[in-house]
Amino acid sequence: MTDSRSRTFDWSDPAEALTQARNAGTGLEALQAMIDGRIPPPPIAQLMGFTLVEVRAGSAVFECVPAEFHYNPIGAVHGGLACTLLDSALGCAGHTTLPAGVGYTSVDLNVRYLRPITHASGVLRATGRVIKPGRRVIFTEGELTDAGGRVVAAATSSLLVLAATD
Repeated sequence: MTDSRSRTFDWSDPAEALTQARNAGTGLEALQAMIDGRIPPPPIAQLMGFTLVEVRAGSAVFECVPAEFHYNPIGAVHGGLACTLLDSALGCAGHTTLPAGVGYTSVDLNVRYLRPITHASGVLRATGRVIKPGRRVIFTEGELTDAGGRVVAAATSSLLVLAATD
């Protein structure tokens, strides 16, 4: 019999958080409210153990400490964690450029895995940047670095801007 481990987590009602975010102002203001603790983080962040730590116009940064529960069967952190961190950073970077009441959705996400990630990688930092804002499509890029500042993955994404009525 193998040594069993467990993990539990709590999350806030995502519908309530969405209402709070819509009432917080622009995309940048809503994300800053999340960092300040006035809006709870989304359930995916609680589940995967990552945090939005920095936003400014055109950029967003998430951090995560990789742990055993992120591992795949070959003894490394599953690529889905890197992908999710980058998708979040790139999407939120785009969100910082949007006015109040306007949302977005990812059209595509291209991730390049450059180095393996393990718990020994230390704090992972996903940085997303807008490379071309737009009224209908936003283009973003970013990278995921380990505690030593080495790039472990990089990504690009296109985001479709959703009008308040979409």
